[in-house]
Amino acid sequence: MSAPDISRFDVPALADMPEDIRARIEAVQEKSGFVPNVFLALARRPDEFRAFFAHHDALMEKDGGLSKAEREMIVVATSAANSCQYCVVAHGAILRIRAKNPLLADQVAINYRKADITPRQRAMLDFAMRVALESATVDDAAIAALTEHGFDAEDVWDIGAIAAFFAMSNRMANLTAMRPNDEFYGMGR
Repeated sequence: MSAPDISRFDVPALADMPEDIRARIEAVQEKSGFVPNVFLALARRPDEFRAFFAHHDALMEKDGGLSKAEREMIVVATSAANSCQYCVVAHGAILRIRAKNPLLADQVAINYRKADITPRQRAMLDFAMRVALESATVDDAAIAALTEHGFDAEDVWDIGAIAAFFAMSNRMANLTAMRPNDEFYGMGR
């Protein structure tokens, strides 16, 4: 795939990237069999690349009250609301794999309120959408609604932080016209 297909901005050649970034991209390629375009598009600014993926990993690759599949549900639902094709497609693929359910990502992306999820997960996504789309309205009652479903303060923080982080990511993907890799479409189906 050529650089214009990845982003509307210049994409550096792998050989021209700093060693730590190149090593990370090569590790992802070895694990997945391809390089997700987000890595290539963001590599044009190495300091921002490092900060972005450090924050991503801190939110998405940790243990806690949210499963990894639930974390991906937040990304898919909020990314759909933000019209981010890249994140819906890429994280939809990851959600299908982590949930071991080929239907769930499509259901969550189209209308999570009708998806085959638990009431607890629906409350989680209601809150995530509020953070992503109307964060000024988040109040104690919104947080109390989560605690009624068994979420603790760390879970609430995680839900909000994931929604907020991916709201930024959605905007960058849309700014760059980032194209989802074709490989994502068939993953987990």
